[in-house]
Amino acid sequence: MSIAELGREATFGAGGAEPYAHALRREGRLTLVRSDASGESSGSHGEGSTEPGSGDYDLGRWMAAADDVDRALLAAERGPVLDIGCGPGRMVEAGIALGLVALGIDVSSAAVAVARNAGLPVLRRTVFERLPRERHWGTALLLDGNIGIGGDPVRLLSRCRELLSATGAVIVEASPRDEADSVFSAHVVDDHGRASSDFPWAEVGADAMARHAASAGLRVDQEWRIDGRVFARLIRA
Repeated sequence: MSIAELGREATFGAGGAEPYAHALRREGRLTLVRSDASGESSGSHGEGSTEPGSGDYDLGRWMAAADDVDRALLAAERGPVLDIGCGPGRMVEAGIALGLVALGIDVSSAAVAVARNAGLPVLRRTVFERLPRERHWGTALLLDGNIGIGGDPVRLLSRCRELLSATGAVIVEASPRDEADSVFSAHVVDDHGRASSDFPWAEVGADAMARHAASAGLRVDQEWRIDGRVFARLIRA
């Protein structure tokens, strides 16, 4: 897929009123809203019941430096590190500070601009394109709900497996709802009511992670919870 084709893809926060790009310029919050009429909202702006935190994105945290949880996660892994859906690049910056070779990829031109302005190595690219170091990444990151990218967790994890070295690992941040396991159409809304176009997304909790990993040729090596966040370390089966 070319950069020109990226602009036609339905991706997180893009299209419509471009709330993600606006929020990156001034922080604030984004809320993920399920667009299908029968689905329930994952955030406070949609109709129906809500699940606190499962679809609420704090741009202040994304724009800030990595926190203790983020740094501890990286300190336990080996490089090189690929951050998939890196946003403004906090994990790339943290990896480099720990002495790791790190690269971020994101489809948002606004996010890539923020990261590059900070001097970080980030490419505007989708994970499904050809990437540097194919089959040689020590760690691939899918944090901040990025297991949802593309609305197909098995396809995404299968692609991550292709990118890893023989001893590499995928670190996935799961939904705080253990029972979550759904694929849906969604859009994001910012604090000012600006909405993006719809895009495919997924939500995967701890209960379904092992099953999706197995379908992608991976297995859960470790699972842990800290500060309300849920993580799984996936390695080759």
